[in-house]
Amino acid sequence: MNLILQGLAWIFTPSHWVTSVGNVSISTRIGEHFYYTGVSLLVTVLIAVPIGLAIGHTGKGRGIAIVLSNASRALPTLGLLAVLILGVGIGLLPVAIVLVILGIPPLLAGVYSGLESVDRQTIDAARAMGMTELQILVKVEIPLGFELIFGGFRAATLQIIATVTLAAYYSLGGLGHYLVFGLAQNDYPQMVAGAILVIVLALAVDGILAVIQRFVVPGVSRGTTRQRRTARGGAIPPVAQSRTLIKEGQ
Repeated sequence: MNLILQGLAWIFTPSHWVTSVGNVSISTRIGEHFYYTGVSLLVTVLIAVPIGLAIGHTGKGRGIAIVLSNASRALPTLGLLAVLILGVGIGLLPVAIVLVILGIPPLLAGVYSGLESVDRQTIDAARAMGMTELQILVKVEIPLGFELIFGGFRAATLQIIATVTLAAYYSLGGLGHYLVFGLAQNDYPQMVAGAILVIVLALAVDGILAVIQRFVVPGVSRGTTRQRRTARGGAIPPVAQSRTLIKEGQ
């Protein structure tokens, strides 16, 4: 408990928030952490979302995606980063590659699981109404599965934020610097401070994403439960319910 208090005191020391010769401020380290996270997350989205949409819509390639995702989770992160740095040198590229590899599995799973959760009768009703496959994907499957899709995005974001700390092991900055530098100097309050900062940052980002998820989930997704309630003592027929959901999505 005393060590935690010392870590908090270290964080709230004014000089640690000011950049000086030989010293990088906490705010700068947070900026570096966000930079690595943002670049890696953008690449992760560009790779995982299209693949996940294709798998969820067509139902093909799910087994391969699961195998590759599980294999990527088993990779030793620090060792992989070391190999990449030896190959391409120190910089953003090796860090981004490692973070993307770790971020793809949860986002990919969230995307195709979101689409797979959509009632097949709803999709059949959309086809019967003459909607193209692209329209079904954009106007039916993505809105109805958006909650799971966004959940996968949240999981990928937290995975990347937590793993960025390893970049500091090779002097690449971020909040992990306080963990590595503190360990090298036996400065345990600094190590605890670094851990606290990473935890607070991850919780803050997850909280913001949770609020966003609550308000950006399309009305068609929130209306699903209401549409399934009984009307005048009887259940709404599945086909009629599906058509209602599709019209709301349009």
